[in-house]
Amino acid sequence: ICNVGLRSCPEFSGNQLTSIPQIPCLISGHKDDADLQVMMAGSTFRKVKSHSWKKPRHFRLLEDGLNIWYKSRWAGRGHSTFLVSDVEAVRQGHQSEVLQSIADEFPPNLCFTLEFRGRQGNLDLVAETPEEAGAWVRGMRKLIHKAKNMDEKERLDQWVWDWFLKADKNKDGRMNFKEVRKLLKMMNVDMNEDHAFYLFTMADTSMSSSLEIDEFVMFYKMLTQRDEVWKLFQDYSSDGEMLSRGELENILRIEQQEGDGCVEHAQELIDRYEPSEMARSQGSMSLDGFQLYLCSQEGSIFNTSHKDLYQDMSQPLSHYFLSSSHNTYLLEDQLRGQSSLEAYIQALKRGCRCVEIDCWDGPDDEPVVYHGHTLTSKILFRDVIATISEYAFKASDYPLILSLENHCGVEQQRVMAQHLELILGSLLLRAPLGGEAPQQLPSPQDLKGKILLKTKKIGCETLTDEVSDEDETVNPDPDSPSTDQGSAESKLKMSRELSDLVVYCKSVHFRGFQHAQAHYKCDEMSSLSESKARKLAKEAGADFVQHNIRQLSRIYPSGLRTVSSNYNPQELWNVGCQIVALNFQTAGLEMDLNDGLFHQNAGCGYVLKPGFMRDSELPFDPETPQEHSGYAPLRLSIQILSGQQLPKVNQKEGSIIDPLVRVEVYGVPQDLAKEETSHIQNNGFNPVWNETLNFIVHNPGLALVRFVVEDHDKASRNDFVGQFTLPFTSIRPGYRHIHLLSKDGTSIPPASLFVNVSTSELTSGPD
Repeated sequence: ICNVGLRSCPEFSGNQLTSIPQIPCLISGHKDDADLQVMMAGSTFRKVKSHSWKKPRHFRLLEDGLNIWYKSRWAGRGHSTFLVSDVEAVRQGHQSEVLQSIADEFPPNLCFTLEFRGRQGNLDLVAETPEEAGAWVRGMRKLIHKAKNMDEKERLDQWVWDWFLKADKNKDGRMNFKEVRKLLKMMNVDMNEDHAFYLFTMADTSMSSSLEIDEFVMFYKMLTQRDEVWKLFQDYSSDGEMLSRGELENILRIEQQEGDGCVEHAQELIDRYEPSEMARSQGSMSLDGFQLYLCSQEGSIFNTSHKDLYQDMSQPLSHYFLSSSHNTYLLEDQLRGQSSLEAYIQALKRGCRCVEIDCWDGPDDEPVVYHGHTLTSKILFRDVIATISEYAFKASDYPLILSLENHCGVEQQRVMAQHLELILGSLLLRAPLGGEAPQQLPSPQDLKGKILLKTKKIGCETLTDEVSDEDETVNPDPDSPSTDQGSAESKLKMSRELSDLVVYCKSVHFRGFQHAQAHYKCDEMSSLSESKARKLAKEAGADFVQHNIRQLSRIYPSGLRTVSSNYNPQELWNVGCQIVALNFQTAGLEMDLNDGLFHQNAGCGYVLKPGFMRDSELPFDPETPQEHSGYAPLRLSIQILSGQQLPKVNQKEGSIIDPLVRVEVYGVPQDLAKEETSHIQNNGFNPVWNETLNFIVHNPGLALVRFVVEDHDKASRNDFVGQFTLPFTSIRPGYRHIHLLSKDGTSIPPASLFVNVSTSELTSGPD
């Protein structure tokens, strides 16, 4: 949250407040909207989980316009709520597997799906009438659009009102001190009761022993005062009240290290964030405006220009890292998990540019997709391709690779080829660009809007007739169980129809770097298990880097990772491997690194490798970065100043976290490092650390920096609170906020950290 704060001091007065927020934020100006009126009146829908599980639930949009309330008809007083902002999209009709399964029972104009952020499952609903379904679909889309487009002030208003509504237990529009005490616990604050009562009394200007909304705004502002922001403001403000444009310009140049353009940028910030019209007209900024700026995306640690498509997209495919998924069809583990079209939708919406499809002979001459020789459920190949056709380019325009793990007989391979051609149509790349054999791989720009098939091709392999794509088919790896590779089913002939659809991603067995160079063809690529790839990276890192300048390499998890755990992708990015496939369904450090790397460049799923990994004239070995001619290590200094409104780990009333911050650096082996602050006792609302963590980064071009907040526990393992990961090259110096993400990778506003970052050249040898 942008905690616009004012000093808690005798001089503090209500007339310093900015305007009272308008309630409810998301439906202000739309109260007469017919669709929202239907939603606020409430509707009873059938909640559908399967063909046999359909139960009535009552849903209603609350007056705040922020929450959807729902309950079972028979649940008594029990109910649940979810935030409108947690819903990413609304699909109308039979647009989910669940609703497709009941298509013969309910027409599409009664059905709709709420699609949630992150890894949370969909909510599939069936209305009583088409009019009611239509009202909810349109209404939800309006609210989602409004939530996505709120400015910083509107977001602040939303959160102020949200806390007020949470605190006002008896819903009388006022808040007594007992309700305030409960509110503080909800806010993760352990405050001395005398001080809490002092703030309450200061805010109670009507002396009614309760707070109305305008008084609550005052209380909230006193509670969210930011001394560290106040100090920075005072250091540059000549009168202690306002920043002139010149003074703001000095902050941007000296503290934020922005260089050229500070004059224009200072005026832009005043126009955008200063809430006082008078201050804006005078070209100055108040503390409120300054804090709004610092809390905005412009005050974020992540370089906002890197959120756009800022990289050269005209280089060969082998010069990029690609966001890549393993066994994409699985929502859970590798042995009993559900295979689902939703898994493809989720991966593609996250910008994934290489998805995997495991194909097996199915009944009625229809190939199926599942993890062979396991109890995972099966889905139809044609449905997978139809889903990919619809979602392939929603998050990114750049080429999508279908990594085909082919276990089908020749007849069903022909069926696969027919489905690919018929369903994908012009999206499917069927021939080399220009009609000639390529001398080097085309670029992502050249292949925009195209889907490429990756599997074996007739004529590429003379050693074996096997068509399964995994390297261990030919050369079994000890960590891969025989249920997946080397099975009799994979020793099959290749269908000409399917083979002809493979253009730039022809799968071949890896026989060593010398063999690959001697028999070089840019459109041939290999798949390696994580263990084999890591061994090669350790023993022949420079050769691996050179190989990956010319050709694509795909890495996949060990077959022993039956619970869908992940390996660290950084080790393989260090040697230039482009397609480092992870289990997208499993949250954790590894997916944080993946999300952190691919958050840049408009989230298009392609990230250009550093220059030293694209230059065949200059060898690079990640084990010895100091031997590279472009070696330029940097010092990274991060002052962890404070935290803002960190989420509670334990929702039990009275439970308050003891937060600490750990900064982790990932990159070449010499750059692996972790440093952490002390923990703050009983304060998740506004903890202050003021501790500095220092690092030496030997190879900034490959480094990722991860900020982790944990709840300290002296008796057991710390609990995860939030994290944010970004490339070292995307870090902006100066006073910055870090907007934390959940374990699931979704935003958790208003939780943030406030830091001061600086980098400098390493003039002397490392410590």
